[in-house]
Amino acid sequence: MAYKILGQLAAAATTEEGLYAVPASSSAVVSTIVIANRGATAATYRLAVKPTAATTLATNHYLAYDVAIAANDSTALTLGVTLAATNAIRTYASNTNLTFTAFGSEN
Repeated sequence: MAYKILGQLAAAATTEEGLYAVPASSSAVVSTIVIANRGATAATYRLAVKPTAATTLATNHYLAYDVAIAANDSTALTLGVTLAATNAIRTYASNTNLTFTAFGSEN
């Protein structure tokens, strides 16, 4: 089991985007997700886990919803989320100044 960067994403404003999808025949443990606000104004973010990348996002998929992050700040979410093959982490940002990075391991 090797720890690595699972995904990195500079957000597009008000668009649901994929941060990481577990490859077929694999599983993953997402240990930490870091959200960085590179901008001079506060923003909000959403974080969800979907059963498959093709699944329509539903309210029961959210881990965080419209969470505020201050200007020029970052937050680290230590989650330890276990994901099966084809599970997907999705993000959403209120502006284009947020960066999402997922760290963990694939098995």
